[in-house]
Amino acid sequence: MKYNFSILLIMLFVFASSTANSQDDKPTSIQPTIMAIPFTPEGKSLRKNFESNELLRIAITKVKEAFDERGVNTIDFRAKLKQLNNNEAMTEDQQTSIKNDVISLSGADIYVEVEANKNYARSGSSVTVILTAFDAATGESLANKVATSPKFNTQNFEKLTEKAVEKEIDNLLNTMQSKFADIVENGKTASITIGLVDGADYDFDTEVDDSGDLLSDLIEDWMQNNSFKNYYHLQGVTDTKMIFDIIKLPLKDDRGRSYRISKFAAKFKKFLSGKGIESSRTVVGANIIFTLK
Repeated sequence: MKYNFSILLIMLFVFASSTANSQDDKPTSIQPTIMAIPFTPEGKSLRKNFESNELLRIAITKVKEAFDERGVNTIDFRAKLKQLNNNEAMTEDQQTSIKNDVISLSGADIYVEVEANKNYARSGSSVTVILTAFDAATGESLANKVATSPKFNTQNFEKLTEKAVEKEIDNLLNTMQSKFADIVENGKTASITIGLVDGADYDFDTEVDDSGDLLSDLIEDWMQNNSFKNYYHLQGVTDTKMIFDIIKLPLKDDRGRSYRISKFAAKFKKFLSGKGIESSRTVVGANIIFTLK
């Protein structure tokens, strides 16, 4: 009996150990880092809008608090804006790029634009909060929610803002997480347009090396080999232009950092140089434009 009992204990120990090991071996899912920023109309100063709008500051704080309470990795917008100021990277004539500068400096995977408005009525006051989430690398919209607090006969707009945020924050997070999981699994989307400078002495139907392959074929092969999971889509090709409307890129690089679209563009430029082709490039959001010379 003692012998059988000892065998049973050994079996239980082995099972428990193997279960623990199998759980440890499971890959951990990539969780996005999120930053809430103020929605600012085009042509207006993001910094001035944030500093002069008390309700907007309250709304951003409440959104960040709601994320933190749910275990989300967050970045403080106010701290990053201050860091940008301390670096003397911001002047009044740079206002159009401040948003991109703050997002780039933060390293956030997702940013959520927050807009807040007070509503007055005889039946009571309320606050409407508009939340729009974007992929930081591509600017692709991930989720949109509009929440209005219940009406109360109060001037405590901080509490009304909190109630509005709480009303939709879970739905926003669920939608964002679903979209983000898809990006982790299938990559983020970029596009690339490749054209020729006027007067070029070659075109995309030109053989550029001893392989006998056309330039368009070599470029398409490179796109396939360097896109995430080899997924790309060639929208169209002529003798003077190639348009890839979908190029899938990894979310993270080998070091776990956000994979920059500009890095992909730099790799393609190096490939062209290896073929003896000079080029210039422009990267705007998720769109890459190459001009071959």
